[in-house]
Amino acid sequence: MFPMRAIDVRNYVPVPADLPAPTPGPDDVLINVVAAGVNRADLHQAAGAYPPPRGASPILGLECAGVVEAVGDEVDPGLVGRPVAALLEGGGYAEYAVAPVTQLFMLDDASPADFAAAAALPEALCTAWYNLVGICGLRKGQSVLIHGGSGGVGHIAIQLAKLLGARVLTTVGSAAKGERCRELGADVVINYNDDVPAAIVAATEGWGVNVILDVLGGGALADNLKSLAVGGQLAIIGTQKGRRADLDIGRLLMRRLTVHGSTLRARSVNEKAWIVANAAEYWGRVTPVVDAVVPLERAEKAHRLINEEKTFGKIVLDVALSG
Repeated sequence: MFPMRAIDVRNYVPVPADLPAPTPGPDDVLINVVAAGVNRADLHQAAGAYPPPRGASPILGLECAGVVEAVGDEVDPGLVGRPVAALLEGGGYAEYAVAPVTQLFMLDDASPADFAAAAALPEALCTAWYNLVGICGLRKGQSVLIHGGSGGVGHIAIQLAKLLGARVLTTVGSAAKGERCRELGADVVINYNDDVPAAIVAATEGWGVNVILDVLGGGALADNLKSLAVGGQLAIIGTQKGRRADLDIGRLLMRRLTVHGSTLRARSVNEKAWIVANAAEYWGRVTPVVDAVVPLERAEKAHRLINEEKTFGKIVLDVALSG
């Protein structure tokens, strides 16, 4: 191992540090990272609330883009020098990261802007595909409510749902963000400060939506159940409004509703290989919005931007041009 620039978490704050570079296993590639996506999960990990899975890198970062530097013994050596994006268990906030070869997205272009956009996509696209399609089976003619349409996952989920032929409803906090969501494909935009269930009922002629992709968690559970059609499915992927809630089991039973809880990071390599292979069919068909590119050394600023009201889409760390 050799030293590399990276971000370490000290006293719950992401700070620059020199750390040992990782070594690829037999089925892995070593990536010379150009850019790394920033996700809300990184903030939770830095705060001590979302520890990495056993055996995963303790360095923040669940996705990156860069150039393959080296490969493991079981990997085609022809990949060396290829530009790629990758879904990671951790380690993206660094000069070098390791990923299983089955979690790569091959890139055709390799400009700085291309790397930044590519780094913004793996986690959001895989999360959106897995929950909307892999779990809920969203299909043409159905309706879906995507909470937080301006968020990192939300703005990709809007585009994916539209490609699937669904009618897309989304919640946002401002008219400006609502307009941008419409441009991405949202059919109905709802201000989350309004009565969301009432707006859903009005927009669906009383039926409710078939699927909800929810980043809010406990504080939105009751409203989500009111917003689902008979046989509807709720996929919860975040807890921005808390971890706990009362559950109206009567409504769940009478309307035959299903509530799914889902995370991506701790899934097995085989499960992630399946998810990446399916999500890859939509690579190049959905476009990540990169709101800001921040130098690696200013990761703390990048984390603050995630929570700013004006932010739309993804924040990306510039690794190659930092230092």
